[in-house]
Amino acid sequence: MAKKRIVIALGHHALGTNLPEQKTAVARTAKVIADFIQSGWQVALTHSNAPQVGMIHTAMNEFGKQHDGYTSAPMSVCSAMSQGYIGYDLQNGIRAELMTRGIYKSVATILTQMMVNPYDEAFYTPMKPIGRFMTAEEAKEEEDKGNYVEEVPGKGFRRVVASPKPVSIVEIDIIKAVMDADQIVIACGGGGIPVMEQGCYLKGASAVIEKDRAAGLLAKEIDADVLMILTNVDNVTLNFGKPDARPISMMNKTEAASYIEDNQFEPSSMLPKIEASLDFIEHGRNRKAIITSLEKAEESLEGKAGTIITEA
Repeated sequence: MAKKRIVIALGHHALGTNLPEQKTAVARTAKVIADFIQSGWQVALTHSNAPQVGMIHTAMNEFGKQHDGYTSAPMSVCSAMSQGYIGYDLQNGIRAELMTRGIYKSVATILTQMMVNPYDEAFYTPMKPIGRFMTAEEAKEEEDKGNYVEEVPGKGFRRVVASPKPVSIVEIDIIKAVMDADQIVIACGGGGIPVMEQGCYLKGASAVIEKDRAAGLLAKEIDADVLMILTNVDNVTLNFGKPDARPISMMNKTEAASYIEDNQFEPSSMLPKIEASLDFIEHGRNRKAIITSLEKAEESLEGKAGTIITEA
């Protein structure tokens, strides 16, 4: 009998924002992941990278400015570096936790590229801030390079990049092979490296992809049974931040679509999670998506916590 597959998307809370925090957070997260594996699930992981990629982008750019012979790094390179940096800690943490339980499986981080549409409307309206705040002079230099910047009153200027939707996963065959071998894979980290096809070559795009959309596409492509998106709240909440706020434990795709129509979900946070969940559910049978916190992950799989999204 084939094992059930789950894609788990780890949010900031599961990873921390700097190296010491990440080490501590990964040790805690590895225990939860190991519980799923010990229970018989085939697990594919993806993760956020916003603090890490911002740190790398800033560090590379500052180093390039201060040292002759070095240059700044494009977003695609910074994204690749963050995948390796986070994946390294994750795969070692999970491996160690599994070994203490007598489970001997390989854990591999796959540097993942995501194909995007060069005509995606997101490229015309960049909205994802990246890097440190800049002076007006530095902002002008960025604009002269063709980059977008926005002014944040009282803080300065900040570069913003596009967030296009992922179209396909370049390394999907390798990911499937690892899953078919019943091993653990970490892929599409930080939403993956956005690339565009130019003949036989792939060119990195100056953009970042929402990791939840990447997780939904990954779950769809490997025919997972469950997509679990872990965030910093236990449940999806209707009327969030208002006196009549109401956490919701279950919704079907029709109800979810209605909530989207009513603008119930913040465009830069909860909305991509809901949309990714719906896309995953609609392209398969007997699938479900779960949105919850790391602490409630195991309970939510049993239907005792979190927000569960189903076909009907």
